[in-house]
Amino acid sequence: MSILIKPIITEKATNDSELYNRYAFVVDKRANKLEIKDAVETAYGVTISSVKTLNYPVKRTTKFTKKGMVSGMKGAYKKAIVQLAEGESIDFYNNL
Repeated sequence: MSILIKPIITEKATNDSELYNRYAFVVDKRANKLEIKDAVETAYGVTISSVKTLNYPVKRTTKFTKKGMVSGMKGAYKKAIVQLAEGESIDFYNNL
């Protein structure tokens, strides 16, 4: 089971990483905070002080178009915000 799915690189997440040393990841829905902490520490070689998790539900949308009713769905996911120890950092762009 792969716990870390992908890092979240948005304007808000980048601002958090620069100011508060927090990084955001999309993680497996069944993973707990201890598993997320171990996965980030082994993948990036950093020490973590805290982990916060957020569960996002499924979002369903319905649009009325010329072709009729079109329904769509955005899947559920779990997000983890990881606070690194003082002096640590993660560089997502070094392998491009």
